[in-house]
Amino acid sequence: MEEVKYELSEFKAAWQAKCPRCRVGHVYKGPAYGLKVQKMNSHCEYCGLRYEREPGYFYGAMYVTYAFAIAEMVTACMATYILTGNDSSFILYATVAILSVVLMSPFNYRYSRIILMYWLTPGLRYDPNVKKKEVDVKASA
Repeated sequence: MEEVKYELSEFKAAWQAKCPRCRVGHVYKGPAYGLKVQKMNSHCEYCGLRYEREPGYFYGAMYVTYAFAIAEMVTACMATYILTGNDSSFILYATVAILSVVLMSPFNYRYSRIILMYWLTPGLRYDPNVKKKEVDVKASA
């Protein structure tokens, strides 16, 4: 019997944190927000893609996280100004900026790596013809 595979769009697959090559396997174990720490899979359970392509590969995601954090802080501080009208309280704006970054850190961690894999890594593209592979994670790690 033929295996029927539903193809996700690129943005939907990225939002659901699916493997960038097959769009079937999961990049992370569990949800972004929860009581457990987010854990990233080392390989795709469907196609066998190793997510960390080389040692230090995810250091590039720090730049994406930085951009996210700046955008979040600016947005939160502008919303604070619009809601309160207070433009002279440094403590208020510092607290809002720090809280916004702390509360959004699980999102930043997850999606900075997803953006790095989906759109900032040359040579890592979706392959609709990729087949399911048996992956021995211990042997290849």
